[in-house]
Amino acid sequence: MVMLVFAMACGVYICSICLKQVRAQTKVLVKIFEGNSCDGYRICPTEAPYLRYPQPRSFRREECADIPVRFFVIITVQRSGSGWFETLLNSHVNVSSNGEIFSIKERRSNISSIFETLDRVYSLDWTSSASKNECSAAVGFKWMINQGLMEHHKEILEYFNAKGVSLIFLFRRNLLRRMVSLLANSFDRHAKLLNGTHKSHVHSLEEADTLSKYKPFINPTSLLSELHQMEFAAARALESFRSTRNIILYYEDLVFNHTVSIK
Repeated sequence: MVMLVFAMACGVYICSICLKQVRAQTKVLVKIFEGNSCDGYRICPTEAPYLRYPQPRSFRREECADIPVRFFVIITVQRSGSGWFETLLNSHVNVSSNGEIFSIKERRSNISSIFETLDRVYSLDWTSSASKNECSAAVGFKWMINQGLMEHHKEILEYFNAKGVSLIFLFRRNLLRRMVSLLANSFDRHAKLLNGTHKSHVHSLEEADTLSKYKPFINPTSLLSELHQMEFAAARALESFRSTRNIILYYEDLVFNHTVSIK
């Protein structure tokens, strides 16, 4: 009998200790969630300025109307791996990166046409092979520095900040390799080495091997000046849009380190 009473007393004591621990853990969890106070989609307040709920004219988002969309733009230069980078982004079922939309001169002829084009993209009314339409969670495109971006950078900066557009700067560390790529691409545009066709981006080892056989001539007299011009163009873009929410990526880092972190 004594042993039974002793066992019951121990059981009550152990239960009381466990309840105190559970209450303590619950208080900690409540504080954590209160501190981050995210809504039903677990969106924290710091993300709220960059979330939008587009209302496209060309279709209805239906059941995805309440899902927020993030806007982005990839700012880059030719032969910097942006095509490959966009392929990675578009492999996600809810991400749409719509390519080099300002390669068409009429779309960048003045600031009004630029804004009209941007509005179509960010309203989800832009149609391309990358469009995910109803349930897009992130939508954007790539913009080459030499395609009207810097001519109207002040107005575009205001637009990006007003729309909550996140900027992804994508460059190459090795500018000499980029120059070789530019020259080789220019040569192949006329020579059409791949079965009589020109390809800006290769998709097999055989194609890469064929194009790599061309060895371009580089003028050593103007080499340093041209490399400095490349460097200056990237630095000017970074400076012009530094007040935006942005990250800087380098092609080599992404290729050689798939786990590279963004700080």
